[in-house]
Amino acid sequence: MDIKGTAVISIRDFVGKYYNQNYNQWLNALPESSRKIFQEGVYANKWYPMEEACVVPTSYIGEIFFEGDNIKAAWENGRYSADEALKGFYWFYVKVGNPQHIIKRASRLFAAYYHPCEIELEKVTKFSFQLVIKQFQDPSEIVENRIGGWMERALEISGCKNLKVQITESLAKNDNVTRYDVSWKY
Repeated sequence: MDIKGTAVISIRDFVGKYYNQNYNQWLNALPESSRKIFQEGVYANKWYPMEEACVVPTSYIGEIFFEGDNIKAAWENGRYSADEALKGFYWFYVKVGNPQHIIKRASRLFAAYYHPCEIELEKVTKFSFQLVIKQFQDPSEIVENRIGGWMERALEISGCKNLKVQITESLAKNDNVTRYDVSWKY
């Protein structure tokens, strides 16, 4: 399984922005295969191995900065990634677009950032939808939560209130799919 460099950059930048004084502690704690990716420079259009470039570095963020809570680290990193991805023109587009349209586009983007993967929207209503990952090689709770955090923040930017993003099924926990139940008020 591979992850696009843009997503890997957001992991590096998250640590740099919020934990800059401990950036080297995080970097030096990483196993050599992960550390090498960040030391050699991460390129936005390049593909990287998911485990070494995302899962392991995010788990170390959890260990070092979130008192061992890798899931919270992944969720917060996903939120940060949405903030970074949706700047400038995209921020305006998200702000004026409706949530269903934004997530429809985002679900296609997720497939462009995680390879191979198959993602679909289901049960779309005015104030809810389900995002379903049907195929995801080497599923990981860290990646699932990163995606959940990204969706949560993107929908907050679009103006959704009383937002709930829940992972109700998980490929990483041996379910047949990963299912996000998302609802809000506008």
